[in-house]
Amino acid sequence: MDQIIFTPTRAAGLERLADFTPRAGAAYTAGRNTDPGPAQNGAVSRLSPWIRHRLVTEEEVLRTVLGRHTPQAAAKFIDEVFWRAYWKGWLEMRPSVWTGYRAGVARALDRVATEAGLRRDWEAACKGETGIDGFDDWARELVATGWMHNHARMWFASIWIFTLRLPWELGADFFARHLMDADPASNTLGWRWVAGLHTPGKTYLATTDNIRRYTDGRFAPTGLSREAHPIAGAPNPPAMALDLPRLGDLPAGKVGLILHDEDLAPWFLGAPGAEATLFISARAGFSPLAMGAAGAAFAAGAATDAVARWQGRLGRVTQGAAHADAIADWAATEGLSVVRAAYAPVGPTADLLANAARRLAEAGCVLEPVVRPYDARAWPHATHGFFKFREAIARLLSAL
Repeated sequence: MDQIIFTPTRAAGLERLADFTPRAGAAYTAGRNTDPGPAQNGAVSRLSPWIRHRLVTEEEVLRTVLGRHTPQAAAKFIDEVFWRAYWKGWLEMRPSVWTGYRAGVARALDRVATEAGLRRDWEAACKGETGIDGFDDWARELVATGWMHNHARMWFASIWIFTLRLPWELGADFFARHLMDADPASNTLGWRWVAGLHTPGKTYLATTDNIRRYTDGRFAPTGLSREAHPIAGAPNPPAMALDLPRLGDLPAGKVGLILHDEDLAPWFLGAPGAEATLFISARAGFSPLAMGAAGAAFAAGAATDAVARWQGRLGRVTQGAAHADAIADWAATEGLSVVRAAYAPVGPTADLLANAARRLAEAGCVLEPVVRPYDARAWPHATHGFFKFREAIARLLSAL
């Protein structure tokens, strides 16, 4: 399958950003919904794998685009950049939604193990063998490349839920296993939005005409559901108050760093840096099933690139197991009194670091998570829907 290449380095991400920036205004607005196929760039930026691991940050993308376009001209693209912050902030204030999703995946996989019909239909959907034009192509494209156009993701999720009538959690899990840019907030809440759970009663219905129009006639599936009844589910929990940690002065003693694939830029390291660094990946914690090759390869390559670029400030670098006891053993071996790490939003990395913090504390070592100012400014505005969040975008841009 011919495809666009995603090289997991910061240099490649910056090159992609430079190539896209001239098209971030009117060209993006006009063409962003069209999926031209995996071998064509189209109008979208395809920057999300680099942003996901913060090889390139949202702030860098916004500053670069606003250096070429006015906020009005690039408004649609700017909105898309802030959708990621909105999803993260929304889930950060409602962590039980993530817990509920994980429980839903477990229940659905139990059904797959005992219901032959569901297992057959789920396997066909994952392999791209349903016979549905477009859907099967996108499934195979995702597994092979780790990528899917944003509009195609919406069509795919809608067909999965309303035409194939498969559990939405299994669809979100399929994306989480294979997408290079999958993160707990964007992926889980995006599927909930299509299903009518995020905004109660509001669903997304894929139609033949819309797919034909925005794939330039490549696909025109027949037999799609004509209705999208919202999936039954518990109401959204109320937003909790955000209590993000504040970075304090370093205590006396040796300082270590935990580098993880939620944020591969330890921008907060002062001179002379860390005594020792432990790299961990909780990517396998996204799913009870095996992770896809393309997404795993990008994450591993991104980590290698980050270590190479920051090596002068990382001290001794160790690849560690994603387990709290292993983290505590590493800190003890290195004789560390404090360990710093980029703050991990709700998801498997956050769960791992929370467990590690307790184990480290038992050994007299402090884990200090560090929140990016961009996140600290944006997340508190994700109290309701995105349109409410959008009211804060002008202020957030001025803070750049």
